[in-house]
Amino acid sequence: MAKAVDYMDDVKRYDTDADEDAIQKICNYLGVALLNKDASLVSCSDETERNRVRDGYCAKKLSMDTAAAEAAIEAVCQQMKSDKFKQRVTFYHLLTKQ
Repeated sequence: MAKAVDYMDDVKRYDTDADEDAIQKICNYLGVALLNKDASLVSCSDETERNRVRDGYCAKKLSMDTAAAEAAIEAVCQQMKSDKFKQRVTFYHLLTKQ
């Protein structure tokens, strides 16, 4: 199982006050998906991927409606636009901050 400590450096690039327990909860939610390199990353340019994040994490875990989720995803995509490879744990953490 993925450990928060493995992702803290990347998360802290965007949120210096990130809580390791909160990151561990995201790691637990994502589970085995983090073991697959492709699944551990988010592609902002892929509409299917954005819909998966919207309908999965945003709707189910954050209780966001479609419009709020799409706005939050767009904001995080803009925030992380300089990263070619967007770590899913960091992306989801930033969504929780929206």
